[in-house]
Amino acid sequence: MSTTKRYRSCILGTCCVPWSGTFDFEEDIFRRSVRHQIASGIHDLYIFGTAGEGYAVTDKQFDEVTRVFLEETHADGIQSMVGLISISLPTVIERIERARDMGARCFQISLPSWGVLNDAEMEVFFRETCGRFADCEFLHYNLMRTGRIITGDEYGRLAEMYPNLVATKNSTADVPRLTSLMKDAPQLQHFITEGGFPIAAMMGECGFLISYISTNFARATEFYQAGRAQNEAKLASISKDFPGLIAAFKDAVGTSAHIDGAFDKMFCRVHDPEFPLRLLPPYSGVSDTAFAHYLELLKQNHPDWLP
Repeated sequence: MSTTKRYRSCILGTCCVPWSGTFDFEEDIFRRSVRHQIASGIHDLYIFGTAGEGYAVTDKQFDEVTRVFLEETHADGIQSMVGLISISLPTVIERIERARDMGARCFQISLPSWGVLNDAEMEVFFRETCGRFADCEFLHYNLMRTGRIITGDEYGRLAEMYPNLVATKNSTADVPRLTSLMKDAPQLQHFITEGGFPIAAMMGECGFLISYISTNFARATEFYQAGRAQNEAKLASISKDFPGLIAAFKDAVGTSAHIDGAFDKMFCRVHDPEFPLRLLPPYSGVSDTAFAHYLELLKQNHPDWLP
């Protein structure tokens, strides 16, 4: 039995934020990067996930980047989403209010991570986000950094309480977890990363959260469309390259960087040689040397995954 989803199935892409050598926002490069994704067919975009350093930006940086992002995504058929990562719920509320005043109506939230929320605290969090802003839509980013993974059954109950909870992000290939997401919260659109997307797609409609195969948007779209068509053979054929792609960026980076954005900014630079790799301090980005090694590995072993 099919269930109508609250958010469309699509490829969901992140927009990394480029910083200058003095950690000022490189607005022109950012605008160019957003436009490139849209021109490449990625029409659902978000800022300030873990790859977009949502955990690190100041309020001033949050406002500056959000304003530019909403300008670039203000077009028919383009869905923009503003991410919110903070250990302070009042800060999350204030940022929703400011972004909402700029025109944002779709937000990505994740649980505070200073301490693992118990059931009562989790209820307060969703009440003060989804419940407080009934005219907005919310995607929940379900990641282990918060110390708590929300289950499919819990999502089902939250979805009943909050009609504006529309989607989730889950980086998993665990079959029982994916089965629960699809079965116990069928009204939500679940966005799954490369490893788990073929599994979830064979269970029913889901979204694709693009990560390391964003180096080639055309092939990534082919992968997503194979999932939409439940073409298991094609999914398997494309997925066979994934272990090598993962090995390439891990081999290039080694132990020099460990934050998500360090990898994602490499994927951005594959498309734009001027995209800076640095992260907001204290976190370490990837060096130019490491990126050059990564690009060479792609050229030698995976040329089909270059733009």
